[in-house]
Amino acid sequence: MAFFHCRPSSKLSGFLFIVLLFLSFVSALAELQRFEHSPKVDGSLSFLVVGDWGRRGLYNQSQVAQQMGIVGEELDIDFVISTGDNFYGDGLTGVDDPAFYDSFTNIYTSSSLQKPWYSVLGNHDYRGDAEAQLDPILRQADSRWVCFRSYIIDAEIVEFFFVDTTPFVDKYFTDPGESTYDWRGVLPRQEYLSALLKDLDVALRNSMAKWKIVVGHHTIFSAGHHGNTNELVVELLPVLKDNKVDVYINGHDHCLEHIINSQIQFLTSGGGSKAWRGDIKEWSLEELKFYYDGQGFMSVQVTQAAAHFVFFDVFGSALYEFSLSKETHPSA
Repeated sequence: MAFFHCRPSSKLSGFLFIVLLFLSFVSALAELQRFEHSPKVDGSLSFLVVGDWGRRGLYNQSQVAQQMGIVGEELDIDFVISTGDNFYGDGLTGVDDPAFYDSFTNIYTSSSLQKPWYSVLGNHDYRGDAEAQLDPILRQADSRWVCFRSYIIDAEIVEFFFVDTTPFVDKYFTDPGESTYDWRGVLPRQEYLSALLKDLDVALRNSMAKWKIVVGHHTIFSAGHHGNTNELVVELLPVLKDNKVDVYINGHDHCLEHIINSQIQFLTSGGGSKAWRGDIKEWSLEELKFYYDGQGFMSVQVTQAAAHFVFFDVFGSALYEFSLSKETHPSA
């Protein structure tokens, strides 16, 4: 994302110099590309959120997918959001990896799920060929698949800001263990993160949407197995607070969860397949409104005036729901 600088010489025409500067500018903005997704005719929007799912149907992934299809049809969803760790255990090996079909195309087969899947990369995705998931070849293979490092979906009443959180986490660089991470497109790391935070801050400040929702793979706050992500608490959270973000949605912890902190709703939907039973940390009940240590997913319905959130388990039962409201001003 960093700008580069070059100086024209006798061997570099002015035209070519302008082209290079233009390409530099485009490259710098590539992480926050903007796409539009029109809401329904009545202005409303509905979608599902699932994370940490890609296990070739195992660990109840297929059962969760089936229930997502049923709820998706009932709500007439507009799209699905994936909070990352799309393919276990080490991402994809390339654009021709059969895991893409075995864990995605051939699992989420319900008619209601044949909508765009707006996805982010998780840490397990970075352990494989991360750029494969960003490659247009996969969108040709399955037109639902939409994945970039960081980007914006403008749905009029809501703007979704998808953030690439894995490069924020120090341990993946300093103590990766036996894992190998694909950092192409990320290094030099500090320049990448600085530019991403700056671009996100500008985009949030300029947003005129009624609702601002940020999506990332890693937790900011969580009572689950991984707990808080300190790097995001220090670097990303201030940007969200300053720009009055309504909701932060993540995966990473394999649970369903609702925490309120600093007037921001922190929602974990990482129950797409393997879950961690009984793995919960002590947390203030004033902040921790809901925690479920099993598989499941979340639905969201949004209008100008309100947003309604429901967490479902692997059987399609509604476990917990809550609503947020906004002041509305009727047109003159």
